[in-house]
Amino acid sequence: MAKPRYKIENVVASVTLNQTIDLNAIAGAVFKAEYNPDQFPGLVYRLDRPKTATLIFSSGKMVCTGGKSEKDVYKTVRKIIQELRAHKIVIVGEPKIQIQNIVASANLNAEINLEKAAYLLENAMYEPEQFPGLIYRMEDEGVVMLLFSSGKMVVTGAKKEEDVKRAVNKIYEKLKELGVLYVKE
Repeated sequence: MAKPRYKIENVVASVTLNQTIDLNAIAGAVFKAEYNPDQFPGLVYRLDRPKTATLIFSSGKMVCTGGKSEKDVYKTVRKIIQELRAHKIVIVGEPKIQIQNIVASANLNAEINLEKAAYLLENAMYEPEQFPGLIYRMEDEGVVMLLFSSGKMVVTGAKKEEDVKRAVNKIYEKLKELGVLYVKE
């Protein structure tokens, strides 16, 4: 039986700069910035490498999305601060970065009997008339999983990439133990 695989799809982080920011100054100086205060109070700052979008608010708070790893988030914040400083925008101190959510896709490389899994797993919700996947809350890992009969799944709520790996391997072993996994031929 092939081992389960997972891929980080999105890392969301909050960033605190502990200072106020002049968004008009950034919008005027940085061509990558999109700012329309009549539509939304934050400035959108997009990077191509890593491919991320960061919302910057005048309060000095930022939300970074789109990273494919924790490393991407740190790279993005470092790059944005360097670019702001290069455009004479004063940034004092170091940013405080906190990973809020990691979303990953995974493949268990086996089909899952969702009916049986829903019956045997605690914290599972399965209503096929409403949604084709089983929703499973893995309390000890702090993640929520959407499991599909194909063996594919989505993991959300992780704070570290290691949490995703551990949760995917844990659910794989648990489903195998419960006898609800079937190897694809």
